[in-house]
Amino acid sequence: MMNWRKTSQALMPVTTDTYQAPASGSYDLYPYAKLGDGKIHNGYDTLAGWMKDHKTILIDGYVGNDWEYIGASLEKELAAIGLKANITYTTSLMKSETEIDALVKPFIGEPGTVWGKRTTLSLKDLFDTGKLQHISISVDAINIIIGLGAALSGLKAPVVYVDLPKNELQYRMRARMANNIGKQQWDDNQETYKRFYFVDWVLLNNYKQQILSSIDVIADGQWKEQITWAKHQDISEGLQYISRNAFRVRPWFEAGAWGGNWMKDQINGLNKDEVNYAWSFEMIVPENGLVFESNGNLLEIAFDWLMMEHSQEVLGEDEQRFGIDFPIRFDFLDTFDGGNLSIQCHPTVKYIRENFGETITQDETYYILDCKEDASVYLGFQENIDPEVFRDVLEESVEKNEAIDIEQYVQRHPARKHDLFLIPNGTVHSSGKDNLVLEISATPYIFTFKMYDWVRLDLNGKPRPINIDHAFHNLDFSRKGNRVQEELISKQYVMEKGDDWQLVHTPTHAEHFYDIHRVEFTNSIAIPTDGKCHVLMLVEGKSVIVETANGFRQRYNYAETFAIPAAARSYKIINEGDTTAKVVKAFVK
Repeated sequence: MMNWRKTSQALMPVTTDTYQAPASGSYDLYPYAKLGDGKIHNGYDTLAGWMKDHKTILIDGYVGNDWEYIGASLEKELAAIGLKANITYTTSLMKSETEIDALVKPFIGEPGTVWGKRTTLSLKDLFDTGKLQHISISVDAINIIIGLGAALSGLKAPVVYVDLPKNELQYRMRARMANNIGKQQWDDNQETYKRFYFVDWVLLNNYKQQILSSIDVIADGQWKEQITWAKHQDISEGLQYISRNAFRVRPWFEAGAWGGNWMKDQINGLNKDEVNYAWSFEMIVPENGLVFESNGNLLEIAFDWLMMEHSQEVLGEDEQRFGIDFPIRFDFLDTFDGGNLSIQCHPTVKYIRENFGETITQDETYYILDCKEDASVYLGFQENIDPEVFRDVLEESVEKNEAIDIEQYVQRHPARKHDLFLIPNGTVHSSGKDNLVLEISATPYIFTFKMYDWVRLDLNGKPRPINIDHAFHNLDFSRKGNRVQEELISKQYVMEKGDDWQLVHTPTHAEHFYDIHRVEFTNSIAIPTDGKCHVLMLVEGKSVIVETANGFRQRYNYAETFAIPAAARSYKIINEGDTTAKVVKAFVK
């Protein structure tokens, strides 16, 4: 724990010298793609050395970076080589906090609520046009315009973009070292995160796409006291390579009120002193990054760089539908020796579009990667459900802070390894304790309407928000009785088979836009992409080697998520273990 980040999780190593990659079969916390020799540079001194040949530099980037620290560090390194710096911070070019608060207010909902609506503003709307046009330029120094929106200055100068991983941004937010754009006063973390999600991230991602072609250097600001950087052209070559072969994002992990111990026990390198691990962000692409390596130096960039530059190669024919938005997410829900998730549902497409500005909704499935004998999943209503009675019981539970017998209203089903439970929008559901759920879902991930949370507090000792009204605008009460078994528990069957392999279909619901297969094989199996991106995980076995038609070769271990872009065309998966390997594959229908 440092004063500028509040978390029990370690920083990603700056170099591979300080990180011992795990043995075959062990989960890798810091997967990276090789960029080639001499491509990633380490230290403010090396960046200053590159800057010295330019009269003006625009240092732009993502929210959460400590721009004054970066500016002071570069000023110091330039002084060491006899050069003076004239620094302008973009915070001085923005509108007032009051003006910015008024602009963003329509998008952040009421204080204390969980959701807002995706902003329609642009980053430039937060700046004072007059100040942008009158930036002081010195003829006797290297001029550095630094901070969010530096490229809005319009000056013809090289652009350095300092990226910051979303997990580190949130750790800095919790330490009150990262605030919303243009904001000096501090809100609680929920309000700050909400504004990040619905305003700041939307503005900055759109802005990054606008200035993409003018960015010369990409830097990674997550270590603060250190920095790594590479030329944009070199990063683009790395992105192009993985867009035609395979990639794995860097996962990260979070504790929660219901969290368990499976990941703590099974994944080496995680802090064992953490209270629990509820989530693993395996491939929740708005939150994850891609890591590159060169000469032992590591550099992480947000996943959206890949989609902005190579969405067609990644998604193939589905790029027309989803654009630069990656449609499928994988994450873990760990309740081993933990608690039940809240009884919840997710919004309909119409509701999420009208109320939150999203284009697709949170249609989910629960794939049971592991579980104890008595594990269960709550899914669908009892046959005799009365919506009015159910609502009255829920509201009374909140009012009196009293537990209820939820099984009078919601069905509870036994969970077994490799079961698949189907959770289209509007379906009441929850994972029970003692599961390790691989949640395969559409990408949206924060729109959960909790109706009942077992009368417990969060990790800060506060009640978690209950959203009965939102839920009852979305619940499908026809998903009840025998219909639940028939429609919401996947009926798996063998589609194809050979001497040492079989392809199992684990059908999803008609409302899911994605489908799921499980490939089971002893030795190896070849799979065509058929113009689709495949998101995969080894759900049984030690490790596999993936080889693409383009000559790429990479190991993936048990419980690791990886993706094969459409442009890979075909790939072979080779089993490295002594038992049958089982790989789950999700793709757009």
